[in-house]
Amino acid sequence: MAWGQFSVTFAFEPHPAPVTASEREARLVDPAFGRVFTDHMAILHYSEDKGWHDGAITQRVSLTMDPASSVFHYAQEIFEGLKAYRLDDGGLALFRPDANARRFNASARRMAMPDLPEELFLESCERLVLTERDWFPAIEGGSLYLRPFMIASEAFLGVKPSAEFLYMVLASSVGAYWKGGARAVSLWVSHDYTRAAPGGTGEAKCGGNYATSLVAQQEAIRRGFDQVVFLDAAERRWIEELGGMNIFFVFDDGSIQTPPLTGTILPGITRDSILTIARDEGLVAREEPYAIDQWRADAQSGRLVESFACGTAAVVTPIGRVAGPDYDFAIGSGATGQLTARFLDRLTAIQRGRAPDPHGWLRRIG
Repeated sequence: MAWGQFSVTFAFEPHPAPVTASEREARLVDPAFGRVFTDHMAILHYSEDKGWHDGAITQRVSLTMDPASSVFHYAQEIFEGLKAYRLDDGGLALFRPDANARRFNASARRMAMPDLPEELFLESCERLVLTERDWFPAIEGGSLYLRPFMIASEAFLGVKPSAEFLYMVLASSVGAYWKGGARAVSLWVSHDYTRAAPGGTGEAKCGGNYATSLVAQQEAIRRGFDQVVFLDAAERRWIEELGGMNIFFVFDDGSIQTPPLTGTILPGITRDSILTIARDEGLVAREEPYAIDQWRADAQSGRLVESFACGTAAVVTPIGRVAGPDYDFAIGSGATGQLTARFLDRLTAIQRGRAPDPHGWLRRIG
């Protein structure tokens, strides 16, 4: 592939001692999320004088980096998350990787990092999946989770954008996020910590956003809840998102609502997919602010009948209980709601190639 004056290819450098077939089979019986990694990874280098260069699908190894590398000191790094699926006809497919490629570059621009041509993003993911096709778990809900990421690798101590970067893609064998089906989770509403502020990095998929959410997540778990949900930084009133998932509200008239993308919320690809599916089915799908007091009142009055979170890893997660410093309320029956279950079924059917794909979301690669 040629990009301006630069030519980029992904050489194949096979692992000299890959995991044996029997060992791989044992690891794939019940893989925990993000714990089982494949033999290979994709890697690509960037420098201001060469642009993108030296691409390879190579063995997954530990990195050797200078301790002065910019990523360690100034946190210039971004990442993505997407899944590859083995379809019922034996083929392989990625779900909406073009959307991940666009969001990756949007994050890069916010973090003063170089754009990665979308075709290179797609090729790196496709080539890695095809190389690791034997790592798909043969279990219900099994898939390959891909983690593309970019880090600043120039060694210097000074506050400026790095001139050198590494782009890599890891592949991890995963099973269904929830064993035995999705269960309703409980949420603690953080009134002490916020995830993002206007003008910040809330809409970029960078590690700093997740690092700042961890102390609030720890508090939620310490109080006996599964996840934390954040409010806006200005008024501490408007619901934004969970530590790693977008959120939806379902009302008794069949309409759904999710907070709008105003720069402080990650533009989730699962979020966008659910909005599209809902509108395809004739449902009213609003992108409007929703206050914590309103959520509580609507849940107690019965106007709000379901809530759910969504993201790449778990796809759709029902919410059964919400609590804060001086309130605690149930969502509907406290279990998975009908529309929540329907969105989960519709979306996973498209991802698995078991339902029509009118928007061309599946990218078949083999």
